[in-house]
Amino acid sequence: MDLQTLADRIEIRDVLTRYCHGIDRGDWEMYRSVFTDDAVIDYTSAGAPKLPRDEMVEMLSSAFSTFPFTQHHVTNVEVHLDGDTAKVIADFYNPMQIPGVEGFTHTGGYYHHDMVRTPDGWRSRHLYEESIWFVNPVQAPPEGVVVG
Repeated sequence: MDLQTLADRIEIRDVLTRYCHGIDRGDWEMYRSVFTDDAVIDYTSAGAPKLPRDEMVEMLSSAFSTFPFTQHHVTNVEVHLDGDTAKVIADFYNPMQIPGVEGFTHTGGYYHHDMVRTPDGWRSRHLYEESIWFVNPVQAPPEGVVVG
């Protein structure tokens, strides 16, 4: 493995870490920086919409402002590089406290990113969250609430 491949893999993992920290800290500029300007983010498997990046930021910033906490974890990262593009699959685990739900909610699954190298580094141009399981889920999420 050459140095560029190693550097790309490290940078892509850093993008995934920024994604988690952006959501959990409510730092929506950090979250936005994970994605290209024209990115599409798809949380439909968690009961939320598929939206362009800036519309998703608006929805998430409103919805997550009511959550006492979320803590996203990303592990088992697969990176399939092809020049200036990459397919990335990563496991996620997310414990959280959702308003109106007694106890904690936990969810897990896979993040599927289509990433591209940009002048500012690696960015995701498409994210599909594949939610696999929930513990103590919201039975019917309130409008705009994402549980993944």
